[in-house]
Amino acid sequence: MTGPLWTFADVLAATGGRVEGDGTPDISSVSFDSRTLEIGALFAAIRGDNLDGHDFVKTAFAAGAVAALVAEDADVDALSGPLIRVADTLEALGQLGAAARNRSDAKVIAVTGSVGKTGTKEALRLALGPSGETHASQKSYNNHWGVPLTLANFPPSADYGVFEVGMNHPGEITPLVRLVRPHVAIITTVEPVHLEFFDSVEQIAEAKAEIFLGLEPGGIAILNTDNPHFERLAKRAREAGAGRIVGFGSGDGADARLITMTGADDGSQVDAKIGDKLLSYRVGAAGRHLVMNSLAVLAAVEAVGADLEKAAATLSSYAAPVGRGARSYFELDGGKIALIDESYNANPASMRAALTALGDVPRSDHPRRVAVLGDMLELGETSPELHADLAEPVDAAGVDVVFACGPHMRSLYDALPESRCGAYAENSDGLIRALPEAVKVGDVVMIKGSLGTRMGPLVEALRAHLADRGARAE
Repeated sequence: MTGPLWTFADVLAATGGRVEGDGTPDISSVSFDSRTLEIGALFAAIRGDNLDGHDFVKTAFAAGAVAALVAEDADVDALSGPLIRVADTLEALGQLGAAARNRSDAKVIAVTGSVGKTGTKEALRLALGPSGETHASQKSYNNHWGVPLTLANFPPSADYGVFEVGMNHPGEITPLVRLVRPHVAIITTVEPVHLEFFDSVEQIAEAKAEIFLGLEPGGIAILNTDNPHFERLAKRAREAGAGRIVGFGSGDGADARLITMTGADDGSQVDAKIGDKLLSYRVGAAGRHLVMNSLAVLAAVEAVGADLEKAAATLSSYAAPVGRGARSYFELDGGKIALIDESYNANPASMRAALTALGDVPRSDHPRRVAVLGDMLELGETSPELHADLAEPVDAAGVDVVFACGPHMRSLYDALPESRCGAYAENSDGLIRALPEAVKVGDVVMIKGSLGTRMGPLVEALRAHLADRGARAE
């Protein structure tokens, strides 16, 4: 991108704001986090449930912000820099995002699904890179704050835009995707997640299908043919005006079809047919679920007219995001310990996928498989059954030892034979000492649970323990 992301006048025009203070600086980025904003940013002071961004306006200016978007009724002065006063800052952020989308000529892809959104978004960022400037959501900015922010940072020079769109209640995707207005919409899969807020998986499918309501005329829907809700989703896409349905999966009817895959600890070799093209490529992180989502990625690349062969080649450098399957290795006297960090989130589908990936780690490299599992949240009345049902994928993966925490995960722990029970605690803090002390040279340890179960500290505790033992991280 050359030139500013926004002129001060453009921000005023998009938001209808009122200026307070001196200066009309150009804007190089937009942020609502005073801790991570870049010099030259517009700071949007958003009011949340726990924090009010207006309390951090001075901090934002001190960190390098050049202007701030603030509410008319906020007690904020303009001593540190110019303010743009608006009735509602979150609404104004959405207006800025809409203006960014309106001025863009980029091909836009939106991604949703019960699992795999962030990984697919990151793979698309990588795959589209050789074909042009690509703008994509940062982190997991996929909600009513994150999507407008990602749009507000959408540079007019971008050739491609990739936006992750999430939800945990009906009706949440619709306003977001109408801001994004994608040319291509991907649904990775539909699984039993957020059941606390839905009566059935079919209702979840209907909520995911809201992504088609924002499709540009004649847009393309990319759907998982291996998922039992494919026909339902395809029907909703056609009803919303999709010009084409592209299926990805392992069956003969898939437009983007897996032919063969050979998995290894550090990735998978894949042969696939994308449209009428045969491709052989490598996915640089382990797991069948990543291979399947790579088919959706390449289908989207083809749909927007980007270079398919170059896109496939880039996937060899794909690395699982932190907390979503990132792998670390620690060298100790006598051998290695592998750590698979899946601590960011969990639901029944992602838990099964993570356990399958754990089971694919060769015993010749790591003789013992250790699973550290925290509660899967928002599953409603089905929670005990869905947790107990994990005994089957635990067994299929050949997991040797399970450490469990949380009241729901007790259902799994009680269903396991005593020989596989490492330790149980009511919360992750209760495993802080037990887990590191139990890990041995040669182990592969996978740590996974919903974000609210706080499994991340267990990852850090194990890392610290191994460092204290003199382990060399690779």
